[in-house]
This record gives sequence, structure tokens and C-alpha cells, in this order.
Amino acid sequence: MTALSHDKLADAVIARFPTVAPLRADNGRPFLGVPKALLLDVARFLRDTAALRFDALMDLTGYDLLKYPAAQPSDAIAVVLLLFSYQHRHELTLKVLAERADCTVPSVGAIWPAAIYFEREVFDLLGVHFQGHPSLRRILCPDDWEGHPLRKDYVYPSAYHGVAHLREGQFFEASPPRHGQPVAGQPPLPLGGHK
Repeated sequence: MTALSHDKLADAVIARFPTVAPLRADNGRPFLGVPKALLLDVARFLRDTAALRFDALMDLTGYDLLKYPAAQPSDAIAVVLLLFSYQHRHELTLKVLAERADCTVPSVGAIWPAAIYFEREVFDLLGVHFQGHPSLRRILCPDDWEGHPLRKDYVYPSAYHGVAHLREGQFFEASPPRHGQPVAGQPPLPLGGHK
């Protein structure tokens, strides 16, 4: 079997789903922007169409668009799916946006079972809720951890269960804001958060 080019793959998807958009990342890599309401239909089409047969989800990850305010003025979390066809040897990248106000995306775990673990990581670190996921819970942070550490507006706690994150005298140059930390230019509070 011969791998199809990205343009041929994009044409096949857009012919069936006209609201899917062919886009390019800042580095020039092409991807398809998929409305989240269509994600499951597009995923099934890509897996089940004989000429496409995307039988593997190589990765599912995400990133916070607040990191790129000039290029993409949005507060959404981007969920990225990297697909591969072992039968045809072609690949395709999909991107779905989850707005912070409704940070949900349908789970593709029933289509590609590997997604179950990837989705748990994106939920844990970025706070995306995957509708239909069979067991959506944290996978890296403790169950009682507050917030989602890879969000760009995340405020790091000064301690976890009374254990400080930094030893006395340790600091990060240009560190992210931490709970209890004073305004820039003022000395930070001691690690316990008390003066």
C-alpha cells in the first residue's frame, strides 16, 4: 500500500466534513482543525475508511494557548491527536480546541484504546474533561492535588501537605507565581508562607 500525502488525506476528510480546516503550525507542520462536536465522527471515518485506515493513535497531548497570545489570541486548551496507519504507512495530525469556560472534548478511547491513558494525562496536567472516558482521574499528580500544573495561569502552591517545594535559599530565576509570593520586586515570603 502507498501512503497518502497530507493534502490527499485532508481532501478526503474535508469532502466528508466541510467544517474541518486544513491548517499549519508555526513550524509549518500541517494539521486538521476539527470542531470538537465532530471529533468522534471524524475519528471513526479515519479509522474505518479502507483507503485511510488510521489504526493507531500514536499520541494524544495538549497545550495551553495562553502561551502564544500573539499568534493565537485564545484562552483555549488545544488537544492534539497524532494518528498513523500501519496498513498504509501515512500519518495525520488533528487538533481540537477546548475553551476554558467549557473545557471538554469527547473521549476517543472507544475508537483507539491507547487514548485512555493519554487523556488521563491531559486531564491531570491541563484540566481537559474527556466526555465518555471510562475512568477519568489523575495519573501523574496525587488525587488531592489542586489545579492543573501545565496551564499557563496555574499558581504553584508553596507546599504540599506541609512539605515545602523548595529548600531554604532555593529559588528559580523567573519562576512562575507561587501562592503567598509578594509582588515582583519585594522579597519572597519564607517557605512556610509566614513572616
